[in-house]
Amino acid sequence: MLVAADLFVFLVAAAVSLSASYLVVTRLERIGEWLGLSEGLLGVLAALAGDAPEITSAVTALALGQAQVGAGVVIGSNVFNLAALLGLGAVVAGRIALHRNVILLGGVVGVWIAVVCLVMVLGLIPAGAALVAALAALIPYLIALGASRARLARIPLPRRWAAWLAEAVSEEEAELEEVIHPAHGRGRDVAVAGVMLVVVVAASVAMEQAATRLGTHFSIPPIIIGGVVLAAVTSLPNSVSAVYLAARGRGAAMLSTTLNSNALNVIAGLLVPATITGLGAPSGQANLIALWYLALTVIALAYAYRYSGMSRATGALIIGAYLVFLGSLWIVAHSAEPGLAGSVVPLALVVAASGAGLAARRRRLR
Repeated sequence: MLVAADLFVFLVAAAVSLSASYLVVTRLERIGEWLGLSEGLLGVLAALAGDAPEITSAVTALALGQAQVGAGVVIGSNVFNLAALLGLGAVVAGRIALHRNVILLGGVVGVWIAVVCLVMVLGLIPAGAALVAALAALIPYLIALGASRARLARIPLPRRWAAWLAEAVSEEEAELEEVIHPAHGRGRDVAVAGVMLVVVVAASVAMEQAATRLGTHFSIPPIIIGGVVLAAVTSLPNSVSAVYLAARGRGAAMLSTTLNSNALNVIAGLLVPATITGLGAPSGQANLIALWYLALTVIALAYAYRYSGMSRATGALIIGAYLVFLGSLWIVAHSAEPGLAGSVVPLALVVAASGAGLAARRRRLR
């Protein structure tokens, strides 16, 4: 009877959390338009609001001392985002054209934060230091997105670098402008966003606790509950939006949306609460997810930059890599002493296959 009640709570809380997060996104976009924010900052704001369920679930787990669940939700949802937003979006669209400057601009920040996340999870640096390192990349990026082209040109950088930065930001604005068309906000939107945010928090807390109890009852490892179940469920709104836009040929903004969402997940959902509560002892399972997050980020960016976009084949490769990740995580989670065959070897094979694909394409182009 208790199991049925927990399942009911999980399903209802998930539905409420995801529905409320959609309202938060739309209202915050209107508020951003009201405040005159750039398209780039509106995109970041939308990504942050869309991340509310996973961030709340992760913070709840970390606050309750469930480090594996908390880390799994954040990092697992980032791996899921790469597969669902970029991979599935490219498969549906067939081809997503991207500006190389945009790939470099967001990619450098995205890879840096993935590296910081891995180093922190490995226990090589404390969470506070990792938070500072991540913000050192994210804050200048946000400042650049919010600046006008004239202000970017006045940044004390070599003229060539300043011109490149202005062009990259302009291209990212153009990509996001196809997707974000919010109405002009009013004071009522602030109240609605505030109320819906409270609903998201409450529903996400209930969802995380119900999922944890269900996992305990069915002997499902915490890393699977966090890194697969909660990670996928809390990322569904972004995934549905990505597929919808890709099906209508408007998937160019998916790269920026994915990278921004992943960066905010790590900072708000992992680094900030871990700085306050701690992350606990390093976990081989969490380390594995962080390794996959970094590797899949680099693979996706490498293919996107090499081909100036994402093809259906590239999308299928990313989705296939995610399926291998699920298999590897399942083996590790159910092994008392996981060896290389179940953890590092699958990742190494995916990286090698991806590198071979890039090299083969290069030879064909010569």
